[in-house]
Amino acid sequence: MTLDNILSLSKRKGFVFQSSEIYGGLNGCWDFGPLGVELLRNIKDSWWRAMTYRDNIVGIDASILMHPRTWEASGHVQQFSDPMIDNKTSKARYRADNLIEEHIQKLRNKEKTKDADALEQRLASVQSNEDLYNIIIDAGIKDPVSGTADWTEVRNFNLMFETHVGPVASAEGKVYLRPETAQGIFVNFKNVMESARLKPPFGIAQIGKSFRNEINTKNFLFRTREFEQMEMQFFIKPGSETEWFEYWRQERWNWFVNLGVKPERLRRKPHDKLAHYAAAAEDIEYNFPFGWGELEGIHSRTDFDLNRHQEFSGKKLEYVDTATKDRYTPFVIETAVGATRTFMAVLCDAYDEEQVPAGDGASETRTVLRFKPSLAPTTAAVFPLVNKDGMPEAAEQIYKELQKNFRVEYDSSGAIGRRYRRQDEVGTPYCITIDGDTISDGTVTLRERDSMQQQRLPAQALTAEILRLIHA
Repeated sequence: MTLDNILSLSKRKGFVFQSSEIYGGLNGCWDFGPLGVELLRNIKDSWWRAMTYRDNIVGIDASILMHPRTWEASGHVQQFSDPMIDNKTSKARYRADNLIEEHIQKLRNKEKTKDADALEQRLASVQSNEDLYNIIIDAGIKDPVSGTADWTEVRNFNLMFETHVGPVASAEGKVYLRPETAQGIFVNFKNVMESARLKPPFGIAQIGKSFRNEINTKNFLFRTREFEQMEMQFFIKPGSETEWFEYWRQERWNWFVNLGVKPERLRRKPHDKLAHYAAAAEDIEYNFPFGWGELEGIHSRTDFDLNRHQEFSGKKLEYVDTATKDRYTPFVIETAVGATRTFMAVLCDAYDEEQVPAGDGASETRTVLRFKPSLAPTTAAVFPLVNKDGMPEAAEQIYKELQKNFRVEYDSSGAIGRRYRRQDEVGTPYCITIDGDTISDGTVTLRERDSMQQQRLPAQALTAEILRLIHA
């Protein structure tokens, strides 16, 4: 399976389209098609149930536009930037650290391990943009486009999109599209705690769009300028952060496995270098066709965020225990997962090609998406064997009945084998065929996607059987 396989299937079957494609597209932006929007919704619903169907976690939906002081307090205005370098010949622009990392990987591919290790050590000890520039020059890294080493100096590039509120674009009306959903949770900490009558430990969860003006977008949905996040901030008493960090790192790993992602394609990656506000941090990564990439970060953020917002807003963001008179600013354990990246991982993980019998001793390639049934964009497809003898009418009746509980597709076009293949390719777990026996005895054929095994059962038992299979 390659990234090209995923890109081709995504467009052909209606999972993902290039944004504004008829105008040549907009780099780093993607549209979810009819099947893609269903898969993404199912992923988000799974996360929402896992996080908020508890006694001590509630949800919010904060505004994308926030007071600009929010981003000063969080440090995004001053520090949310990437090191950028341009090639003077091609005018191509790159993240300097990514350029070095890609060069290191090329060295490893050529089995130049010592050179790669030395370069990796230099990169790990970088203290300034000048250090990054010197590494690029010393290593002789060339522009992939022009083949030259005619580089500008490395400079910082803030990733936040700016816009303005009000009728006139002025400095006073400058605001930002949020680069993350977490700050909407922090500024609502007191509102939620008091209105929901919560006390630590408790969490606030949110799903929403974020925007980053990435220097280089790449690898399909992995690095984009508009994406969706699923974040939860868990507020705890200082001193309990180690216990809760361990709890949430395991909980979040289990969620990916329960989602149907193959454990052997997941790994944990503790952070070697911690952010200034962090006591501990770990990523969950997935082995994409282009290599390992982050899906989720679990961070022990101490009391940095609430203290910063207290300082900049002048409002107390503390918890006061009325019984013990204990007063403190809670510490935070953060779980931050990309909904868009998870979508891509689930799609890659489900993709499979296999040889199956095609009759007369021949075989053919079957492309199948082996989604967990509860995630599949379409749960079932209904086929009348032929379009006569009362079969279409019976199929329509079964189709409408199943629609009360599932997303169902009706397909009466082509040979039955071809219809099975169409549904396999989009990951539909169950296909129901209506034939002559359905008319005489009320039974249908239920075919399972992965095994391709079939069973005969009464049409009226379909809903119960599909529910049983989904939750088996």
